Amino acid sequence: MHRERNGHHAPPREFGGPAGALALTLGLPLVVYYLYYTLRFNGGDPIPSAGNLDEFLASVAPTLEAAGLYLGWFLFQALLQAVLPGRAAQGKELEDGNRLSYRLNGLLSLAVTFGVLAALYLSGAVPGAVVYDHLGSLITVTILFSFAYSLFLYLYGRRSGGAKEEGAATGRGEATADKGARIGGPIYDFFMGTSRNPRIGSFDLKFFSEARPGLIGWVVINLSFMAAQHEAHGAVSLSMILVVVMQGWYVVDYYLHERAILTTMDIAHERFGFMLAFGDLAWVPYMYTLQALYLVHDPVELPAWAAALIFALHLTGYGIFRAANNQKHRFRTDPGARIWGKEPQFIATDQGSRLLVSGFWGWSRHFNYVGDILMAVAWSLPTLFRTPLTYFYPVYFTILLIHRERRDDRLCGLKYGRDWERYRRRVPWRIVPGIY
Repeated sequence: MHRERNGHHAPPREFGGPAGALALTLGLPLVVYYLYYTLRFNGGDPIPSAGNLDEFLASVAPTLEAAGLYLGWFLFQALLQAVLPGRAAQGKELEDGNRLSYRLNGLLSLAVTFGVLAALYLSGAVPGAVVYDHLGSLITVTILFSFAYSLFLYLYGRRSGGAKEEGAATGRGEATADKGARIGGPIYDFFMGTSRNPRIGSFDLKFFSEARPGLIGWVVINLSFMAAQHEAHGAVSLSMILVVVMQGWYVVDYYLHERAILTTMDIAHERFGFMLAFGDLAWVPYMYTLQALYLVHDPVELPAWAAALIFALHLTGYGIFRAANNQKHRFRTDPGARIWGKEPQFIATDQGSRLLVSGFWGWSRHFNYVGDILMAVAWSLPTLFRTPLTYFYPVYFTILLIHRERRDDRLCGLKYGRDWERYRRRVPWRIVPGIY
């Protein structure tokens, strides 16, 4: 039984508590370094070779040029978020009944970013392979920045007590969003975060970090790898084009449906600490680009029919992912909207919420994850099966989604009580109907 604090039950410690948080804080950067080393310096062989370790270690030494590139990138994205026009949207209701306001200008930020980068490249000011050329140093700089950023977030939450979050859509310009920020000791709180919605004025740090530098950086890094492949081989392989197009498609879709991000677990519920900061800034841009990194020096020549099949798998996954998420989003905004030509079915809860059990959401509690997994596999297939490490992303992502579903199930069970038990009986499958 978790101790009560200020009349509320203390949230359960996750990820193994402080010991697990410490292991992940130290271990995740090592995973990034290991995969960078094996795919760039070891030909995709998972077993390290002493002969190329010196070259790897030299490449990851931080440099002033890499620090300038990264800090310039981060500040440029922050500037775009702050000054570009965008429609205002309200986040989910906070504990005190208020809602935070967000500026949604991701698609415009993406367009401006690539307009500026294209101008720099075409003018000869910046080479296309600049990210690849400084990749090791950029990884180190980003990891160090993530630690420093997380320390700032930890101290921010400690200073504010996690009880007051700026920028809500109220006349006072603030809202009480968190109660009792310190829940598990310094190590655990550094990892999980001490504040749910840290803001500088109206600038939401979590939303920005989730949706800007790492996500747009993912596409930029892929394009730099494409340029590096062209420099190394005089051509760009169909496999590389396929990876860049499919992953770029996903990022563009993210910004086309930016408002839906405000209802995700990361934005609406998670505190903002090292777990999310490192994931947003370092894990996404460097781990989601592993396929393109491998293809720089090991281009795979795909026949057109194989590329068509892989792209069809991507489209199937995307179709499931987008259709399922659209069903839930429409139900939240218009509960009477028909689903597959029928009136939506739902379970009304004592809290006043409605749990959708129609369409894909009647098949399983998270059928949208099936689409995520299919896309992840499609992104790795262009590398064929020369190394298992290019399949790290779909394996890791499947584990992440299973863990996230179980966390969500536990939290909803605490929130909805017997209503959630009714929901579980109505929709017994977690992700894949008939299997899991």
